[in-house]
Amino acid sequence: MFIMDQVAVLTFWFSSLFIGPLWIMMWFMPRHELTKKFVGDIRICVMPLIASYGILLAPNFLDVMLSLGSQMPTPDVVVDLFSTDEMLILAWLHFLVMDTFVGRYVWMRMIAADRPIQVSMPVLIFCMMAGPIGLLLGVLTTLDVEDDISVPNVSENNIT
Repeated sequence: MFIMDQVAVLTFWFSSLFIGPLWIMMWFMPRHELTKKFVGDIRICVMPLIASYGILLAPNFLDVMLSLGSQMPTPDVVVDLFSTDEMLILAWLHFLVMDTFVGRYVWMRMIAADRPIQVSMPVLIFCMMAGPIGLLLGVLTTLDVEDDISVPNVSENNIT
């Protein structure tokens, strides 16, 4: 138990500190080459966070799958699942991965739409602090942008 507590704390701090420079670059240097290099590369931007999440998920995988996969999630089931410190940290890591991924997506749309920093920064702050609202604001402020994710490709060649 003690070693797992250390792993949970380590993954918490690694991920929480790792995202700081990414968000600072997206907020204050959205068009800088360093931002494009680090945030623009999903292997650098998101994969380390997924690895950190995976490290903590691995010993808890069965608990998560049995709790959420064997019954309809109810408020009581979810509260019970997240009743330990380790599972709360796992949920936090999940937030960090998904909020950073959403922030990266919105940042790319902001760049494609050529939005000024006065528009992109507040929206990206919402992405970090309240991911779904940030995503909504990001999409609404870049409706003129088409991308590979937002527009499905339904040509006959791609249907399997």
